[in-house]
Amino acid sequence: MMELKVCVGSACHIKGSYNVMQSFQQLIEENKLHDRCDLKAQFCMKNCAAGVSVTVGDELFGVSPEGAREFFRNTVLPKIG
Repeated sequence: MMELKVCVGSACHIKGSYNVMQSFQQLIEENKLHDRCDLKAQFCMKNCAAGVSVTVGDELFGVSPEGAREFFRNTVLPKIG
């Protein structure tokens, strides 16, 4: 199972981490990925300048709330297979 973690620390919260989490949760449901993708919240990932910090497996990314759906489609889905 692949872990998808979204930072919910102060800086990421202000940048929209709640909206990113909601988008990812909706996409996991739409794509029926509950058994293949584990969405988790995590506190500070030490990447505060890059948008909302998100890890996909061991890779760290910066994601905007507006780009969350596209990020999921282009980055997360290919890694899930």
